[in-house]
Formats: sequence, C-alpha cells, structure tokens
Amino acid sequence: MKNVLISGSTKGIGLAIAQELKASGCRVFGCGRSKCEDENYLSIDLSRTENAKALYLAAKAKMGSIDILINNAGVYDYSPIEKTDPDTAQRLINLNLTTPCLLCKYAVEDMKQNMWGRIINIGSISGAVGEANASLYSAAKAGLSGLTKSLALELAQYNITVNQINPGWVDTDLANEALSAEEKNETLEIIPQRRFIQPWEVAKLCRYLISQDAKGLTGQSINLCAGLSCGA
Repeated sequence: MKNVLISGSTKGIGLAIAQELKASGCRVFGCGRSKCEDENYLSIDLSRTENAKALYLAAKAKMGSIDILINNAGVYDYSPIEKTDPDTAQRLINLNLTTPCLLCKYAVEDMKQNMWGRIINIGSISGAVGEANASLYSAAKAGLSGLTKSLALELAQYNITVNQINPGWVDTDLANEALSAEEKNETLEIIPQRRFIQPWEVAKLCRYLISQDAKGLTGQSINLCAGLSCGA
C-alpha cells in the first residue's frame, strides 16, 4: 500500500484525486482550510509557508513515510497587474509555488530512502500559455513547471518521477461560481471540445502517473484542457 500526501483535498480536483487513489488501494492523507473529522486530514493554511513542514510531519506521523506527493492546493486571482496588492501577490506565490517546493523538499527525503517515489504537481493551462489579467497566477504556475522539470532530472536516479498536470477550465464549484451563465457560454465557445474538463479526468490521469506503467514518464507537463492550449 502506497502512502499519498495530497494538498487541497476537500473539494473539486483534490477531492476527486483523493477518492480515486483511495479506491485504488492507497492510503491518503489530505488537507485543506475547512474542518474535517477524518483522522487522515489536517486543517491548515498553506499560504503560510511555515505550515508546509507541519503538514509533512502530520502526514508522516500518521502514515510512516510519504511515497506519493500531489501538490494540488492553489489560489487564483483575476485582476490587472496594477491592481494586484502586495499581500495578494505574496499569497499567490506562496500557495502556488513556494509551499509545493517545500513539500517536495520534505517528501523527497522519504522517497530517496525508499528508492521510489511519485510527485505530481497540479498546474494550470494559464501557466502553460499565459492568461491576461492573471499574470501572477500564470507566473507561479509556470514556475511550478520549471520546478517539475528540474526535480525530474535531479531525482531520476532514485526512481522518483515528477510530472505536472495543467488543467484548463474544470467543472467545479469554483469555476461555476466565478462565471455567470453568459460568461460560461462564452468560455465554452473558445474551448475546441466545447466542454469543461471533469475532476475525475484529472484524478484518472494521476492514477496512471503514479503507476508502474508510467515509470518512464517524468519531467512532463500534460495539458488536460479539452484542446484549449492548441489555439483556435
């Protein structure tokens, strides 16, 4: 049984991943900002980077070691760069890039000892192609892609793979609450498949990436976006 640490596991993509990996036989330790009675869960704010170590230690105390790390927690901000205040900017960078980097730092210690590991970073299509009025978010997710490639090279000799999934628009409460019915229809018009990605699609891809069948796949950023990254 593999031990999985996943950040941001209470809803949307993170919840779908947690459910999929539990169903596959993994032991999953999750986290989020909301309260939960699950003993394999920690309520924590990962925009405070010092909490990365606290999360790792809590998961390690419960499971013994971390075999698989999935950096899913993130935050999105849509505003012109001149209207982005310093506190928002710092929170974006912390949660989308710095905390994932620190969680990798801690989890890799276990993976190296075991000579096996899987790291999956959940990025965004915005980091792959850019998004106007979401420049800091796009920059942080692009930085995550750089981290993914560099760690893949650094850890390959230890039988540790590092990959990134870049979802496009995903059918989650967050997306549906952010868009009016008219805005959703307009968004669908620019997506080649004319649909939003479902959270379970990301979860199924995670399940494949942690499998032995995917052991040769590392350092890759996979755009799971219904064709959005290909252009019109």
